[in-house]
Amino acid sequence: MRSVFEAKENPSSISSSEEQLPHLNYDSHPRCKFIFVTGGVMSGLGKGITSASIAKLLQLSGFRVSCLKIDPYLNVDAGTMNPIAHGEVFVTDDGGETDMDIGNYERFLDLNLTRNHNLTTGAVYQQVIQEERNGRFLGKCVQIIPHITDAIKTRIKDLASSLNLEVLVVECGGTVGDIESLPFLESFRQMRLELGSENTLFIHVTLAPVLETVGEQKTKPTQHSVQELRRIGIQPDIIVVRSKNRLTKETREKISLFTSVEQRSVISNPDARSIYQVPAILRSEGIVETACGKIRLNPINSNFEPWERIANKFTATKDMIKIAMVGKYVALTDSYASVVESLIHAGAEQGYSVQVIPVDSTEFESDSQSVENLRDYHGILIPQGFGKRGSEGKILAANYSRENAIPYLGLCFGFQLALVSFARHVLGHIDANSTELDPNTTHPIIDLLPEQKQVKDLGGSMRLGGHDISIVDGTMASRIYQRNLIRERHRHRYEFNQSYRQEFEKAGMRFSGFSDNGRRTEIFEILDHPFYFATQFHPEYISRPGKPEPSYFHFVKAAISRKLAVLV
Repeated sequence: MRSVFEAKENPSSISSSEEQLPHLNYDSHPRCKFIFVTGGVMSGLGKGITSASIAKLLQLSGFRVSCLKIDPYLNVDAGTMNPIAHGEVFVTDDGGETDMDIGNYERFLDLNLTRNHNLTTGAVYQQVIQEERNGRFLGKCVQIIPHITDAIKTRIKDLASSLNLEVLVVECGGTVGDIESLPFLESFRQMRLELGSENTLFIHVTLAPVLETVGEQKTKPTQHSVQELRRIGIQPDIIVVRSKNRLTKETREKISLFTSVEQRSVISNPDARSIYQVPAILRSEGIVETACGKIRLNPINSNFEPWERIANKFTATKDMIKIAMVGKYVALTDSYASVVESLIHAGAEQGYSVQVIPVDSTEFESDSQSVENLRDYHGILIPQGFGKRGSEGKILAANYSRENAIPYLGLCFGFQLALVSFARHVLGHIDANSTELDPNTTHPIIDLLPEQKQVKDLGGSMRLGGHDISIVDGTMASRIYQRNLIRERHRHRYEFNQSYRQEFEKAGMRFSGFSDNGRRTEIFEILDHPFYFATQFHPEYISRPGKPEPSYFHFVKAAISRKLAVLV
């Protein structure tokens, strides 16, 4: 067989046997460079933040960059997964129910991504099986290699091509050694073979723990993780090592020696006060120069100052407010990742840090008097959710906020249950409810969307994605948004029953935002209250560091005012 270099110089000289090799594309000159980020040791190390930070640094270096998250589970998307097990379901403007890391990518890159930026095993197998049923493979035995791996590679390349990217950062969820990840890792290996080392880069994220008994950074977890990756056929080009403190010189040297990665490519990524400091940490370690050198990129128009100004706001806060986030998935903070980040964005922009304290709404159901504990907070927020468990506790919390003039922000389910609370405690409809929670209620304040009544499949069937919303002039909403038309994202099956609208408005409530030509109620506010505001949509999905979503900004502003009033 002739050498690769000879084949490149003279493609016509490749023998017929070489032409038949399916994964050796010697003449491929992709416009896009691919950076594959894998993880070892355990999940939750921060691959998502690392991937987003690397993408941000390349974006600030003048390149067209985006991210793709691969999730090896068999679900087609994240829509039917329990937030306690998986974390938040992040909704894109085009209606994709995706992994929470898509939210990190959007916030770091300040870009609206799509459902195509999240790829699962279920989506790949669904596609290949459907193609097999349609007869595409013409009697072939459909296999993991090459059919599944080819489908994965096609999805990766198509995303890069459709966006005309110069760099695509591809993060593989899970850890090396997981059975579920193997087809994706094999696809990455094949892409290195097809496209060459100048067009592909492998970054492996590991952990260097410190045992209190010995007090030294341990490298064995990283060594074993890299060994497992090499067994699959991938040698990492860069290792990003998570640790409590910066890597010592000895630790860096040891990792380099045992993983065959040069020392300058062993990147220390210690704990940071804010996730928005991570790009600066990685940059100080030389990751931009190292990565660009390996894949032959020449940074142009590099300007890191705008991001540094934004990131510094998150560590330069002068005081703190406390927000009670009353929910049912509080056992895992990641269940409400975008909500938490949006509050932090809003606080940082006003010079305050925000302490978000998860409060389990079921506690109020077993002891209704315990709702009094909410008096010590500067604001109360009720986020999204589904199902009956914890709903009565949220209704009590919404009412407590209203009666005690505590700033309130309700989101989706928090919007719906605040309406139920108002109906019960102000309008006197004692059994008022949502038909989701009580199908037999005589006062269905919240009812199923008409188009949902024939829906049987749960996956991907809610009202999803971005919708335009008209704001009513002269309202709090118009002062908050300073526009007559906004666009926000949704994820719900139930909505406010507008046959009750007049009764609510007579009692002091104002409906100030509508969509679908007035058919959908999107915003309400209570007139005689410091700040009582709720949205059917999810404003947290579009909040960005340095550009907080307006409803969050004004909620935090009201919470700051409450804190200052108490101090006086």
